[in-house]
Amino acid sequence: MKKRIITLILSGLLAVSMLTACGGAKSGDSDGGSAEESDKSSGGAITISIMASQDWVYDAEMQLGKEFEEETGIKVDYQIVPSDQYYNLLMTKLNSGEGPDIFGGQSGSYDLVSQYNISENAVDLSNEPWVSYYNELSRVQTSVDGVNYGATYFDTTTDYYMVYNKKIFEENGLGVPATFEEFEAVCQKLLENGVTPVFEPVGDGWHHVMWFCEIGGKYEDLLPGIVDKLNNNEVTFAEVPEFKTALEQLNGLAQKGYFGDNYLSDEYADLPAIMAAGEYAMAVCKPGSIAEIVEASAGVYTEDDFGMFLIPVLDNDVLNEHPCGPSRFIYSGSSHIEEAKKYLEYITTKESLQYMIENEAKVENLPYDAGQEPAYSKATQDFLASFDKSGAVFQDTIKYLNPQWMELGQDIVSMFIGDMTPDDVLKQIDGRRATQAEAAGDEAWK
Repeated sequence: MKKRIITLILSGLLAVSMLTACGGAKSGDSDGGSAEESDKSSGGAITISIMASQDWVYDAEMQLGKEFEEETGIKVDYQIVPSDQYYNLLMTKLNSGEGPDIFGGQSGSYDLVSQYNISENAVDLSNEPWVSYYNELSRVQTSVDGVNYGATYFDTTTDYYMVYNKKIFEENGLGVPATFEEFEAVCQKLLENGVTPVFEPVGDGWHHVMWFCEIGGKYEDLLPGIVDKLNNNEVTFAEVPEFKTALEQLNGLAQKGYFGDNYLSDEYADLPAIMAAGEYAMAVCKPGSIAEIVEASAGVYTEDDFGMFLIPVLDNDVLNEHPCGPSRFIYSGSSHIEEAKKYLEYITTKESLQYMIENEAKVENLPYDAGQEPAYSKATQDFLASFDKSGAVFQDTIKYLNPQWMELGQDIVSMFIGDMTPDDVLKQIDGRRATQAEAAGDEAWK
């Protein structure tokens, strides 16, 4: 009961922070107010600001922030911005010299340079104490030229998979699909029996892009060397038939009604409640979300009532790995760099990592080896161990792809509503990549 009360309180704080970030209020530095202004409003105590996109800061971290304040006297102002507005607002602040003390950004060594100009905008964190036990794959993705600039604070030890309701499958006489054709057959039977097959929340602008990008390992499996060819500008997205097929398959799912009637406005935050209500049979989410669904079901389901399989586009059978994720960077122009470093050190201690694991369902582990105990379920462990092949998602391996994630999401929506074709979407990807490569002075595009 105490945990539930704390969660409700923190949810309220998060909502207030979001309103501040979106509403232009000066208090809390959410509309460009300086750190000094924030310090004055807090009665002289130092306040560090942390700006992040929606869903990048969990309630459990905000509770750690309160404990950090109690121990150090340093206040923490969380500024949460809607996903579709975040990047533009962040870059406006960074470019104007008014960045938050800590800013959130997606890791990825290619993107840190082209998207965030990280060597100019962030502080070198290579010698911080937590770097010694920071996961090597994640550290590489927050580093440029051997300098580590960030701390990934997201469960990158698992990725997004198709989670399905076993009870609904059994009631409809369905098995786990092994091919895309079988997946479509499952969807069709569910739809005919009055069950919406897939909860696909397009409204946030980012989630639906995963159907195309998360199967990077399958693309490389089908087309050996495709990652290097794309990164060396030896081939374009529009020239690869498999990319067109992937988009055609995704579009077909939407057009056939398998995402339901409201998918264009559905939001990811509603996933646990909607899946718990049994309104949908499947959703793309992380294994940790199963616990959220079960809690939201109020006793209707247990974790054993849900299973997982891979996103089925292109008959995918390659486990997706994703060492990149939302990370924390300290702004080089901050007047509270040392205080910001203390915050990162605090949230990466063994005790803080364990607190996150035990109090946030989406977090089964974090990319640090501080002696914490992961919370992987046996089902998750068995699932991860069941694949002979694995590969990195495309947004982690392909230059100039992740920075255009939201634009790609808009293009896919245009495809869903008939304003663009799959070929048009691929050409847009290529055009944006060329623009970004030119701005970065990439030799492969000269």
